[in-house]
Amino acid sequence: MDMLLFDSIDKLGRIVLTAAMVYVLIVLITKVSGKRSTSQLNNFDWIVTVMIGSLGASTILLENIPFIEGGAAIIVLYLLQFLVTKYAAISPQFSSVILSEPRIVFYQGQYLPEAMQAERLTRQELDCAMRSEGIHSLSDIEAIVFESDAKLTVISKSKSSALADGEVQVSETIANLT
Repeated sequence: MDMLLFDSIDKLGRIVLTAAMVYVLIVLITKVSGKRSTSQLNNFDWIVTVMIGSLGASTILLENIPFIEGGAAIIVLYLLQFLVTKYAAISPQFSSVILSEPRIVFYQGQYLPEAMQAERLTRQELDCAMRSEGIHSLSDIEAIVFESDAKLTVISKSKSSALADGEVQVSETIANLT
């Protein structure tokens, strides 16, 4: 019971020093690795982020993991994430293996139950995305897309017609997603 609030000044000092060192390491590596490591996360990026957090916490709290070993593991994960995402950017086949594809879950006034079920989405979630875009009628929506980063993109009919006048046509984009 005596270790409930405090064990020793040595352990506390080690934790404080290691926490500061791990913090600096993660901030520096994140800065060097670029925006991808803190952007909208897809499944792959999320897993790597959770692993880095776990390694950071283990390095800070577990005495049998020296800073150099924990830091090396964190650096290796950042390096692997960089290499995998770099290769995914040049190889569509590899990218399709590690990243999920966007999926249309609502199209021209119709919920798409099979797509919604496959993505485990409810009508309430789609309606929430619609409302957050300031759209209050299903008839104003061309499509709702469940993106690779698990965000719902609402394409309104007004955006659709505005884009159709430009270089990009929504119908072609939607056709490519189906």
